Amino acid sequence: EDLNLALSKRHMKVNNENIVQKLTLSQAIDTRDALAKSLYASLFEWLVEQINKSLSVGKRRTGRSISILDIYGFESFDRNSFEQFCINYANERLQQHFNRHLFKLEQEEYVEDGIDWAKVEFEDNQNCLNLFEKKPLGLLSLLDEESTFPNATDLTFANKLKQHLNNNSCFRGERGKAFAVRHYAGEVAYDTSGFLEKNRDLLHMDSIQFLAKCKSSLPQMFASKMLSQSDNPLPVPYRNSAADSQKLSVAMKFKGQLFQLMQRLESTTPHFIRCIKPNNLQLPAIYEQGLVLQQLKCCGVLEVVRISRSGYPTRMTHQKFARRYGFLLLEDVASQDPLSVSVAILHQFNILPEMYQVGYTKLFFRTGQIGKLEDTRNRTLHGILRVQSCFRGHQARRHARERIRGVLALQSFIRGENARKMYSSLARKHRAAIILQRNLKCWLARRYFVNIRKASVVIQSGIRGCLVRRCAGNVDLLNVLREFESKKEAEGDQILIKASFLAELQRRILKAEATVREKDEENEMLQQRLQQYENRWSEYEQKMKAMEEMWQKQMRSLQSSLSVAKKSLALDETPRMSDSSVDQSWESNGVHIGSASQLVPRTVGREMNASISVISRLAEEFEQRSQVFADDAKFLVEVKSGQADASLNPDMELRRLKQNFDSWKKDFGSRIRETKVILNKLGSGNESSPNSVKRKWWGRLNTSKFS
Repeated sequence: EDLNLALSKRHMKVNNENIVQKLTLSQAIDTRDALAKSLYASLFEWLVEQINKSLSVGKRRTGRSISILDIYGFESFDRNSFEQFCINYANERLQQHFNRHLFKLEQEEYVEDGIDWAKVEFEDNQNCLNLFEKKPLGLLSLLDEESTFPNATDLTFANKLKQHLNNNSCFRGERGKAFAVRHYAGEVAYDTSGFLEKNRDLLHMDSIQFLAKCKSSLPQMFASKMLSQSDNPLPVPYRNSAADSQKLSVAMKFKGQLFQLMQRLESTTPHFIRCIKPNNLQLPAIYEQGLVLQQLKCCGVLEVVRISRSGYPTRMTHQKFARRYGFLLLEDVASQDPLSVSVAILHQFNILPEMYQVGYTKLFFRTGQIGKLEDTRNRTLHGILRVQSCFRGHQARRHARERIRGVLALQSFIRGENARKMYSSLARKHRAAIILQRNLKCWLARRYFVNIRKASVVIQSGIRGCLVRRCAGNVDLLNVLREFESKKEAEGDQILIKASFLAELQRRILKAEATVREKDEENEMLQQRLQQYENRWSEYEQKMKAMEEMWQKQMRSLQSSLSVAKKSLALDETPRMSDSSVDQSWESNGVHIGSASQLVPRTVGREMNASISVISRLAEEFEQRSQVFADDAKFLVEVKSGQADASLNPDMELRRLKQNFDSWKKDFGSRIRETKVILNKLGSGNESSPNSVKRKWWGRLNTSKFS
């Protein structure tokens, strides 16, 4: 509903009164188209702005860029309107830019540098551009002027064009509202119907307010931009002297944007791409030669080909050429100015004179001539780079080896320094530990000594105190008596002593004498006990000596028995060489003796080995136990004599040691006897046969039993 109201009605304010005007069908259609175009233009600008923001590099921008310009090509239809008028005008301006760079500027450069050059003629479209842009009698100026008149129509605009522009060679007036323009690509007839309305393209305030009331954020943003643009003053170049406040028309906006585009293109190095239409039907595999040739002629491609063939596309200043290729010279040039060096380079590489020209400041080359120099330069630079890389690699390896040696030396020095520091630290710790140990041992010894001394002092003081307390009474009494006698001798009979005091003194004297007698008796008893202990100690020593002698005798007897047993076993195991001679003598006497296998069975050998192991174990046990008993007896003697300090009773330990020795001696003797019995059995094992010969263990023959 709001859209219908915005497209069908218009609110105006006249003399402070609000008036609502109903629009005709054509006016409503124009309002609709204006709103659609405004939305499309605003959306397009917003989209471009968002893309630029996403692709912007910010402060990293280097100032260099590659831009691609792609616009509509030249258009010519059966009915051409304001849109084709603007597009063809833009193509005329771009064609002018094309001609300027490929024809005008290049040929001007040839002439300015003074080289031999035959000028190439080309079709210049400057007259057509003047038809569009000339002021005040140009197509755009007249269109803009006519759009400001409220009563102007498309017919009046066409008549004004015919009136003012009929003398221009690029303009041709036609009947009615039409006119024709001779463009570089051909003549195009335009119908002026709708020119004025499209040029105005005014979006009424009702449409802007309608966009501002939309719920979507984009239309609201578009409306705010439109309002801000309507409030801003117009730039000075686009103000009309008659009405400064008048808004710019579409044609003037288009002209301003095209002017800015051309300024941007002039600041770049252009490269042109021409698109040729092969046929008007826009079908594949159809090639219309006439159409293609016409396009090539109209676009100036043939002239471009001609000037490219006869021209010098590659150009370079003397200084740049000498600096770029001067190192390729095999011999030094006498004159070092850039022109002489450049000519010497050209002569060295045998470049033909017709393939280049020398200008005042530049060298001009035909197509493909600079490639040989570039190839040689690239190969030379590549070789130089390889030599440099090899040299740098050699230097890097040498420096790396030096650094490695330095690092190894530094590491060894650091390791040595760390080892020396660690050794010195360990040595200090070791010395400190020794000092601490010595001090600790000294402190412990001093503390032990002090404790013992304190204990000794305490014991001595206690004993002395006890003795003093025992003798204190007697000493006091004697002292009193001595004092009394001395006083008595000094004073004589002058002092009178009481009888009770004398009696008390006599009683104390008697008591002291009795105590002295008791102490004397006690001393005599202690001396007697001490004498008894000494006698017992001497008896114990004699007993110990006797026991040691007895043990030694028993040990010697046991050792002799063991040695005899070992010898007898050794005699039994040795080869019986002497027995063979005895047997021979017996045989000569008529006594028959059996073989060795009959005399000594195999079981006897095994029993003999077992007996030998038993005897060796008995010998080892005897040696071990004898050493143990000897050590124990020696220790008890040291304890008894006070040479060793131990908390034990030597008398009790001596009795216990004697009991252990007696029990072991009895057990060991029984085992020796059993061993003797076994040995005797083994010695008598040969008597199993009645016809065998008996042999004693000491080697004598027993011939009591014969057959």
